[in-house]
Amino acid sequence: MKATYIDYKDTNSFSKTLLAYLAGDEALSPFYGHYPTLENFGKQIESKSAFSLDQRTVLVQELRKQYDGLLEDAPEVRQQIDSLQDPQTFTVVTGHQLNIFTGPLYFIFKIVSAIRLAQDLNKAYPDQHVVPVYWMATEDHDFEEINHTRVHGKKVSWDRPSLAATGRMPTEDMVDVVRQYIGMLGLNGHSADLATLVEDAYLSGLPLADATRKLVHQLFKKYGLIIIDADRPSFKRQFSDIIAKDILSEASFRAIEHTSSLLNERGYATQVNAREVNFFYLTDTFRERLVRTYDGRFEVLHRNIFFTEEELLQEIANYPERFSPNVVMRPLYQELILPNLAYIGGGAEIVYWLQLKANFDQYQLPFPILVPRNSAIVTDDAVVGKIFRLDLTLKSIFKPLDVLKNEYVRRYTKHRLTLRDEWMELNAIFGKMKLRTHKIDPSLGPSTEAVKARLKKAINSLEKKLLKSDKRNHQEGLIQIERVKDRLFPGGGLQERSENFATLYVKYGDVLIADLVTYFNPLDFKFTILY
Repeated sequence: MKATYIDYKDTNSFSKTLLAYLAGDEALSPFYGHYPTLENFGKQIESKSAFSLDQRTVLVQELRKQYDGLLEDAPEVRQQIDSLQDPQTFTVVTGHQLNIFTGPLYFIFKIVSAIRLAQDLNKAYPDQHVVPVYWMATEDHDFEEINHTRVHGKKVSWDRPSLAATGRMPTEDMVDVVRQYIGMLGLNGHSADLATLVEDAYLSGLPLADATRKLVHQLFKKYGLIIIDADRPSFKRQFSDIIAKDILSEASFRAIEHTSSLLNERGYATQVNAREVNFFYLTDTFRERLVRTYDGRFEVLHRNIFFTEEELLQEIANYPERFSPNVVMRPLYQELILPNLAYIGGGAEIVYWLQLKANFDQYQLPFPILVPRNSAIVTDDAVVGKIFRLDLTLKSIFKPLDVLKNEYVRRYTKHRLTLRDEWMELNAIFGKMKLRTHKIDPSLGPSTEAVKARLKKAINSLEKKLLKSDKRNHQEGLIQIERVKDRLFPGGGLQERSENFATLYVKYGDVLIADLVTYFNPLDFKFTILY
């Protein structure tokens, strides 16, 4: 493949807050630690050096259990897991829900960004070792967000009732949805290879977390990617003191609310809202919010389960795995159990992480460097050639469709479609009219301006009609522009936010991932166009 890069701001697809962060806006500096540069990772390594050998031992032992049966043909992953016992080994993490068949394309982009960042850091800091990690959001319970994907614009869904944490859901009833997905792959290219990976992952009777690990592991094992499921008692025991303290003191609620108000005062939108209690109560059959009642007890909503303060502390001590962090506490949990340097996330994720630094500070945990994941469009020479033949550029193609069409017509029309000169003449006439009416009656000035405004509106309307009429003379070119936009921006949005990776993998196979690793540059903060 070949790559071209453009500024994120030129895509008109990313939030004001993310663009301000990438630009190093001073107004945001209190809300993060080190800005993402190669040099600043040295400082981050120092701040994470307190990660203990006991924590590393728990991490390595748990990962070996989770990878049971998967490491025989994956020496790169085995070495990465073993290396985490070394005090000079660190991680860079990306996380995502357990979308079936990996969900939208940016799922793959996130993981590739982590892999490439780890490679770059290993070159820059040869005395340390950095491992890429995919954190599976196995405790999330929003099944409707993960139970579908799109291939060639067509939706394939796993329709069944949701159950507790999605990572614990059985996959025995996925036979039909797997067949439907495989049927969309066609018979050419690498379709058989992908079909084999999908069947092996989802038709082996595994819980969804293990099925997802199996598929992602097969795609990325040669890059040494480690996949972690934090829904484990051994990890939760390390977190139990914070669970108890935070529920009783509501410390996170106050810290995050204060930070959110500061961000809003500076003109930045926030993404998440903290609650007084930021934990769910989790079992194999449900995940429900924990709330404090008016009489000082704690209730598991909708389950008629109550705890006194003393009973709650005992429950946390005996069964920490039953307490599941919500979106504002999960990052704290992640940073507690991993020797982590950076979090790689999408634009919305980076924004909500900016709300969390004060919470990290009060629990005396190092705040990770925030690195926006790479964002990209993957296409081919035929589409790019068409863009150039239409006298467009890889930057201009991000403009709205109507704008591109209007610019195209104005570029190629044989007629003058603007009435600017005529309006200038009329404007001069109105100047004379206003002067004349003022001499007769000064109060008639507003009436003159009102007539002028109505005429200006009519002329603008006439210009639009001229442009619309002339578009008929350029219909072929305008249809080509529509087709290019539909191909690159399915449904009017970025390709990565809707389409599954399947169509690209069928065409390119493992070369797709290899090329993404080659051309993504996580610390350059550029949108990538690959073709």
